[in-house]
Amino acid sequence: MQKQIITKLSKSFEDYAYEEDGIEFWFARDLQKLLGYSKWENFAKVVGKAKESCINANQNVLDHFPEVRKMVTIGSEAEREIEDIMLTRYACYLIAQNGESRKQEIAFAQSYFAIQTRKQELIEERIALSERLEARKKLISSETELSKLIYERGVDESGFARIRSKGDHALFGGLTTYQVKMKMNIPNHRPMADFLPTVTISAKNFATEITNFNVRTNNIQGEPEITHEHVKNNTEIRQVLTNNNIIPENIPPEEDIKKLERRVKKEGDQIANAYKKMLK
Repeated sequence: MQKQIITKLSKSFEDYAYEEDGIEFWFARDLQKLLGYSKWENFAKVVGKAKESCINANQNVLDHFPEVRKMVTIGSEAEREIEDIMLTRYACYLIAQNGESRKQEIAFAQSYFAIQTRKQELIEERIALSERLEARKKLISSETELSKLIYERGVDESGFARIRSKGDHALFGGLTTYQVKMKMNIPNHRPMADFLPTVTISAKNFATEITNFNVRTNNIQGEPEITHEHVKNNTEIRQVLTNNNIIPENIPPEEDIKKLERRVKKEGDQIANAYKKMLK
């Protein structure tokens, strides 16, 4: 397809997009024209196939193809009510996949909505990754502060490791750090927090922040007393979690945060390149 045609189609799809409650959608009557279908009856058959694909993908059809009725002008000040469908980006993608591929508009839409759908998924992944990274940085900071505080109070590096391990023991329901890693298939040489979900990383950080505050404020000295303080705080944080049906040791691990960071960046670059290539 020529570049000017692609550019025109891209602008058309974007111009016909609406947004409601943060969700982007298209009306089926508009999409019918954009995809080169002159008759609604023929396009409705494609929509029907797309709904079947939606069901086969274990998605709720009503979430992606909600039916609506609207008034349209048919003559001089005359109006009539017609059926229409609000289509999510995913619904548009399924319609394109089930359309007549020989149509230039359909071929474009298949690429356009595949890229747009993945781009939205990537944005959501970036947001989740950003939250995990921020929580991870805060934990590193609070644990570094704890290490400094206890060193000033006569506790060496191995003592810090024991204190942190006993805190994990309290937070994870009696499991040692090693046992948690074994249960979650986390490599023993890697920090456990690199594989924990945001809620658990935040819980570890909050318990450590409380320990830091109380060690400074109450001038707690020595490994036994600091250990007691850290275990108490992790125990109390665990209680808050379990009261909300969040069991730290039972939450599945997430993708290695380092690997996820690299993958999201790589896929972002790939999508940008694919979009540029589509416009060539």
